[in-house]
Amino acid sequence: MKIGIPRTLTYYAYKPLWETFFQDLGCEIVVSEKTSKGILDKGVEFAVNDACIPIKLFHGHVHNIGNRADFIFVPRLINLTGEKTVTYCPKFLGLTDMVRASMPDLPPLLDFRIDLREKWKARRREYERLGCLLGMSPGRIGHAFRSAKRALRSYRRRLSHGNDPERAVAELREHTGIPSLPSRPITLAVVGYPYLLYDDFVNAGLMTKLYNMGIRILTPEMVPERQLLIKAKGLPKDLFWTFSNQVVRSAIYYIDDSRVDGIIHVTAFGCGPDSMVGKLIELEAKQRGVPYVLISLDEHTGEAGILTRLEAFVDMLRYRRGEL
Repeated sequence: MKIGIPRTLTYYAYKPLWETFFQDLGCEIVVSEKTSKGILDKGVEFAVNDACIPIKLFHGHVHNIGNRADFIFVPRLINLTGEKTVTYCPKFLGLTDMVRASMPDLPPLLDFRIDLREKWKARRREYERLGCLLGMSPGRIGHAFRSAKRALRSYRRRLSHGNDPERAVAELREHTGIPSLPSRPITLAVVGYPYLLYDDFVNAGLMTKLYNMGIRILTPEMVPERQLLIKAKGLPKDLFWTFSNQVVRSAIYYIDDSRVDGIIHVTAFGCGPDSMVGKLIELEAKQRGVPYVLISLDEHTGEAGILTRLEAFVDMLRYRRGEL
């Protein structure tokens, strides 16, 4: 049995969770190809006009695996942190309905609901429903999910542990050939949602360009969860969205780190939550004198424009350090 997983959105944050889960059920994983112009064009064709680029890309990735899988995995992620007031972006919650309504001739969608705020009995019923779709027993589903959560914890520890953050990002992005850093590199915190940071096509190779400039890169995934919770206590109020909270908390963590030379916030044009996230980070950075730049992405973003902004920002930081 082949389970198709789109290589976008939650894939970059929960890849080990999904893959371990289905492999423990004895399923074969089929992942969509890396983002390309063809995938984006298909996403634009099927998605509604006012959707942000991540949602358009999701439609394109679903189309890419539509004829290669028996089922396509499109979970309704409600809550994976246990925080009572936090959920995922409403567009994430409606993905299954959007895909079903706009894309004909797809294999069945696996849209089981995940909400760790619910009691175990309610969650177990959802697993049993999924088990019926796949022909698996409820016990096997529960065992596979517990195994998958262990894999996710191990994955996150690898990202946040040790003194080699560049290698952690490389493993996350499956990137090889990272150039060696200078003895005293400029350190930048690049914050944003994982489906923007680790998709080389949609961000026009932003991370690779920074690597090639000899920049040390830090990302939200490298901040230990306990540190994120500590930073949350210093905020007047939490945001409602999981990834938005992670971005804001990690940005403040890095702003407080004297070793960080600047903050780059990567956002998707038209993202409602990010309109607040970006302003919060900008105000915190300005108050503490940390250089900040916003990089906004959509399907029309050009590689040359991003490179120009990055080069200007890095040159400004080098000038501040007396290196120019």
